[in-house]
Amino acid sequence: MIIKAYLPLPKQTDSEFWTIDKIEHIRHLATTGKPYKILDKRRNSLRILDRIEFKNVEGKIVEKPLASTYLSFSGIEMTTPLYLGDMSYGALSGNPNIAIATAADLTGTLAGTGEGGLHPEVAKHKRIFVQWASARFGVDIDVLNAGLGVVIKIGQGAKPGIGGHLPGSKVTKAISMTRRIPEGIDAISPAPHHDIYSIEDLGQRIEALKEATGKPVFVKVAATNYIPYITSGVARMGADGIIIDGHGAGTGATPEVIRDNLGIPIELAVASADSVLKKEGLRDKFTIIAAGRISDATDAAKLIALGADIVSVGTAALIAMGCVMVHKCHIGSCPTALTSKIDGTRIFDIEFGVKTLVNFVNGFSLELANILDNLGLSSIQELKGRRDLLYGFGLSRDVLSILGIEGEAEELNPKLGELWNKRRKFHLHELINKGEPTITSMGSTAPPDVEKPARILDWLRSDGAQVTRPPIDPYREDIDTSFLLNKGKAYLSLPVIFNVIGAPKEIAESLSWASYALGSMVFVESTVPKYSEISFSNDGKGKINWSYEIEEGYYLALKSEDEIDDTLVNKGIPGFIIDEDVLNEDLELVVSDVDTKLKEAGIRNKFDIIAKSSKLRDSADVFKLVALGADAVIMPYQILEIAIGEGSKGNLKERAFNLISGMKKEIALMAGAAGVYSVQSSLTGNRELLRAVNLNSYIARRIRVKQAGSL
Repeated sequence: MIIKAYLPLPKQTDSEFWTIDKIEHIRHLATTGKPYKILDKRRNSLRILDRIEFKNVEGKIVEKPLASTYLSFSGIEMTTPLYLGDMSYGALSGNPNIAIATAADLTGTLAGTGEGGLHPEVAKHKRIFVQWASARFGVDIDVLNAGLGVVIKIGQGAKPGIGGHLPGSKVTKAISMTRRIPEGIDAISPAPHHDIYSIEDLGQRIEALKEATGKPVFVKVAATNYIPYITSGVARMGADGIIIDGHGAGTGATPEVIRDNLGIPIELAVASADSVLKKEGLRDKFTIIAAGRISDATDAAKLIALGADIVSVGTAALIAMGCVMVHKCHIGSCPTALTSKIDGTRIFDIEFGVKTLVNFVNGFSLELANILDNLGLSSIQELKGRRDLLYGFGLSRDVLSILGIEGEAEELNPKLGELWNKRRKFHLHELINKGEPTITSMGSTAPPDVEKPARILDWLRSDGAQVTRPPIDPYREDIDTSFLLNKGKAYLSLPVIFNVIGAPKEIAESLSWASYALGSMVFVESTVPKYSEISFSNDGKGKINWSYEIEEGYYLALKSEDEIDDTLVNKGIPGFIIDEDVLNEDLELVVSDVDTKLKEAGIRNKFDIIAKSSKLRDSADVFKLVALGADAVIMPYQILEIAIGEGSKGNLKERAFNLISGMKKEIALMAGAAGVYSVQSSLTGNRELLRAVNLNSYIARRIRVKQAGSL
C-alpha cells in the first residue's frame, strides 16, 4: 500500500499537546503554502511558552509580508530559521528521510539526519547536518563529509541521559546494512560517548571533527538542569553552535518513565542559555537551535525573542507529511507509513511528502514574516533576544526572572488535575504484563505542560546527565537500587514497600509473595513488622527460607517536623513514618522538612524517613520522594488493582512480581540517566537532581528545589 494522501484524524480522547487544532493548522500550511493564523492567545494552557505573549501586537495576516526571514551562520545561508529535526533512518521508514532532505534543498533550509547512519538517497542532498552519536551507527568519513555540518549528539529531549533506542522489530535488512548492526536486535546506543567523559573530551572531539571535515560542528543536548553551564562549555570548546532539545520533544522510541519525568522545557533552557552566553561574552558567532514542541511560527517567534537563532521542527514536519499522532512509532505499524517497519507492506510516497513539507515550510516562513511585520521589525535578526517585546501571564515570579521578561506573576495551585488518568493506568497495565519499563513514542503528554498536575511531585523534573558529568548506562551497567533500613539491619532491593492493610486476600498474598521474592517488604497490620530478608532456596521448588530475623524496631509516626528533637537520638527509634493520609499537609512538604531538620541537627544518618500515602502512583513518585529526603516509600496496594483494571486478573502473583520488578528497573533507568550508581547514597535528599517547572515559588523554596533554567 502506498500512502500519498492525508488519513482522517482519529478522535482524541486523552490529553494531547498535538491537538486537532494544531494538526489542522499544520495541514493547512502543508496543503496551501499560505499563512493561516498567528499570535493566538493560549493562556488556559499550563505550558510556559503558551503563557508568554508579544506586547500590544495585532495578528494581521497578508499573503506577501514585507519582513525578511533570511539569516546566515557559520557560512551557511538560510531562507528562514527552520531546521527540519534530527530523525533517523530506522525511526523513519526511509522515504520520509528522502522527502525531508529534498524539501530542505528546495526551501533553502536545513535537515538533520539523526543517528541511524545515512540513507544513500539522502546522501545525495547537500543541505543536511549529519549526526555523530554515541553508537557511531554507520558513520565513516564519507558520511561526515556528506552535508554542510556535523552534529555531535550528546542527548535528546525525549530521553535525556540515555542513548537512542530502535526496537529490534524495526531493524530490518535495510536498517541492518546502513547501521551495520544485526537484524532483529534492539539498537540501543550507549548512554555516554565512551570517549567523552568531560568537557575537555568534548573539546577534543569538536576539534577532531573540524579537522577531518572542515565543516561547522554543532553539539546536540537535552534541556536539563545544567543547561546554562553546558551551553557555556560547548561554546568555550569551540563548537559553532548548540541544538537544545526540550522536554516533550518527539521520538521514535523511549522508556515512558524517562520521557515523562526528565528534562526541562525549551523556553526556560533557551532563555538561560542565551543569558549565560551574553554574560560570559560568548554569544557572538555562536548559534542556538531550539527544539522540542515547536508547533507553529508563533512558538518560533517567541523562542527567537528569548534568545534562539533557529528553531527545529520534527513532529510538526511529520504532521505536515501526514502523521495522525497515534503514538505507535516504536511498534513499526504506523498507519501513515512514516515510521513503519521497512517490509514493503506500507510505503510512504516521496512526492507527496516533498510537496506537503515544502508547502509547510513556505507557509511557516510567511507566518513568521507576518509576525515580524506586526511587531514593526524588518528582519528576523531584529527579533533575536528581544525579551522586552514579551509579557508573561500566570507565571511564577521565579520563572519570569529566569525568562527575563515582564509579566503578571501568579503562584498556581499545585493540585489542579486528577491522580489517575488513562495514561497512568495504561503505563501500569503494561508494567504488570511485561515486567519491563514501558516503551512509547512521540512527545510527552505528562504534567505540568499538558496534563494538569495532581500533586507537587508532578511539577518536578529529574536530571539527565550530559557534558558536565556522564550518565551511567542502565542497559549495560548495574545500578544499585537497594536500601538499608533500621541501621543496616533490614535490606530492600528497591525503596518500595507495599501497604497491604485492608487489601483483598489475593492481592495481599500476591504482593507479599512478590515483595519477599524480590527483596522488598510489605506493610501489615502490626504497623511496622519485623523486617526479614527472604530468598528462594536452590531446590528448584520455590520454597522460601527465612535468612535471618531482625530486631524489632518501632518507627515513630510523625505529623510534622516539629515533633523532632535531639532527645530522640537516645530513644532507639530507627526512624519516622510520614503518613500523608493523617497529615494536614502534602507529603512532599513534610518529607522535605523532616529531612532538612535532621540535616541541620547533624543527625540525618541516624534515622530512616519512610514516606507513606494512598495517593502515590508509580516509580517516578518514589524516585522524586527519595530525592526530597525519603529512604523508602510505602505504596498503596490499590496500584495493583488499578493496573489490572476491569479485565481478567490472570496470575496475580506473576503480575505483582512484574509490577515490583518493573518499578525497580524504572528507578534504575532514572538513576542511571541522572548519573547515579547507588540510589541510597547518591539520590536520598539530593534535591540538586530535581528542578521545578513553574511550581509555586513558596513551595519550591520550602522543598529547596531550584526552578528549571536557574543558574
